[in-house]
Amino acid sequence: MLHTVDAFSRIGEENAFAVLARATDLARQGRDIINLGIGQPDFRTPDHIVEAAIQALRDGHHGYTPATGILPLREAVAADILKRTGAEVSPERVLIVPGGKVTMYMAILMFGEPGADIMYPDPGFPIYRSMIEYTGARPIPVPIREENGFAFSAEETLSLITPQTRLLILNSPANPTGGVTPKAEIDKLVAGLARFPDVAIMSDEIYGQMTYDGLAHQSLMSYPEIRDRLILLDGWSKTYAMTGWRMGFSVWPDKLYENARKLAVNSYSCVNASAQYAGLAALTGPQDAVHAMVAEFDRRRRVVTEGLNALPNVSAAVPKGAFYAFPNVSKTGWKAKPLASALLEKAGVATIGGPDFGVYGEGYIRLSYANSTENIRKALARIGEFLDSERPA
Repeated sequence: MLHTVDAFSRIGEENAFAVLARATDLARQGRDIINLGIGQPDFRTPDHIVEAAIQALRDGHHGYTPATGILPLREAVAADILKRTGAEVSPERVLIVPGGKVTMYMAILMFGEPGADIMYPDPGFPIYRSMIEYTGARPIPVPIREENGFAFSAEETLSLITPQTRLLILNSPANPTGGVTPKAEIDKLVAGLARFPDVAIMSDEIYGQMTYDGLAHQSLMSYPEIRDRLILLDGWSKTYAMTGWRMGFSVWPDKLYENARKLAVNSYSCVNASAQYAGLAALTGPQDAVHAMVAEFDRRRRVVTEGLNALPNVSAAVPKGAFYAFPNVSKTGWKAKPLASALLEKAGVATIGGPDFGVYGEGYIRLSYANSTENIRKALARIGEFLDSERPA
């Protein structure tokens, strides 16, 4: 009998992919399925980015690149960070990685071990907790509450830090809630972190360019006092509709960068060469498509929020960022996961149950509005009909 290490009994996964697989299977059977489950833009990658990858292949960029990424791309990332956050970053601290998850994987591996505490947002991206448990560290959820606008509370977050805390994971704009933590709260958190100089911070800012209502994204990179222990997670997937390209970047403190580079060498060697040239074109080329996508998400955000609040016993806070709504369904009488499952199987609408994002996700479901307005309206009508006709399981 084959024996794997015990750590694999603790590893979880991202249920959005299981829902996607089931939705795809139902569609293959002839069912009309509207997918509001998966978190990826429904737009094509802009043409000039695709052409850059094709040209790179024609130019012979078929081989390995440095494990850290090609220098022109790291320089472009540093220039982009300076433009968006005002932070000067050396390209020698930038690491190009195959997707955003790799940064959290590396960061949690560096700090997670039995006896260590790692804090993460709950509800939050499920891979945070999965990887923390895999390392044997103790996962400490930081509650993300609807009554706080789905922003983290600096006071509550700081109160959860212990002598065993090694890493604090933050995410704003947030998945799954669409919450954006205001600058005043981030200021308060950063000031309080001065009391805990041994706690590293990983800031997941993958949705940083998707904010609404004139709300500016507040990057943790803007705080020089924590930059020597800050890991930035960002990338191309959401901003440029490049989920399948597997393109992410991270910025590391000098004392951690070499560890990250070695993990790259020991695992994926380097990121696909032609994809890196696509990433370069994305950052240095026209940004019109980005602005158009965000404007369209904004229009859909209004449609989905208005539609959800019109449903029986459902209430939805207005998302401030990303492309998710996180409606409160607790008054429907349904538990969140059974409701999400029934909506897919009976109403043909794929959503994700809140508990898939953490213990504080009960009472909520996540809808991605990365779908057409027509489909969103149709899905909301189906959800309304379902809630009117079906009793809780």
